[in-house]
Amino acid sequence: MIFYIALQVNKRLKTFYVLFDIIAYMIIKNKAASFFAIVIILLTGYILYLAISTPVTVVIQAGHEGRTTGNTGTESRLYHEDRWNTYVANEVAKQLRRWHIKVKRVPADVSFIRATIAVSIHFDGAINPCASGASIGYPNDNSYSFAQRWKKLYANYFPYKWQQDNFTKNLRDYYAYKRIRAEKFLVLELGEITCDKQAKWLRPRLKKIARLIAYSIATELGKNVKKPVL
Repeated sequence: MIFYIALQVNKRLKTFYVLFDIIAYMIIKNKAASFFAIVIILLTGYILYLAISTPVTVVIQAGHEGRTTGNTGTESRLYHEDRWNTYVANEVAKQLRRWHIKVKRVPADVSFIRATIAVSIHFDGAINPCASGASIGYPNDNSYSFAQRWKKLYANYFPYKWQQDNFTKNLRDYYAYKRIRAEKFLVLELGEITCDKQAKWLRPRLKKIARLIAYSIATELGKNVKKPVL
């Protein structure tokens, strides 16, 4: 298997080198083509990178984790979203590993990854407290059924309001959709931490919520695992 992979990579590298030689010749002969040649080189390199990168089964991202500037997440008087995101994401990953599911845990800023399923953990905030609640963002129709199954599962537990799917521009244009190429990708807003009533309900239940997310992912992968007691 290792020999086969090495052979495939070698073939792709040879193809890249041939293209590079052709493009270099074009640049020498025709300076007007230089810009287009550079674009072709970059595009070819990107395609090669996609070809040799190894996909993972599940990616779990903690929203805003690791950031000190820019969008560092929602804050309330008592709670910081990035800390809650990190805690929940770690617990989700732990539970999936207990079920022998391969997981890659990533922070907010990531390099390119391919995956079967990717889930990004978030909590929402609102200028007017308690104006928001739970919601789901996803980039394509392929994720729709997974999103609705999660919503049905969490709605039976989460007792507060739900927003429409992809209800904000931030979710529709979520930056990690471009970095994490997953067959199914959900951005989960698990509740509003700027709403005292929701935050007080959420805080002692973070581990249970994490286990519910892990259960949702595992069953989506076709695993026969025990549903957590909530």
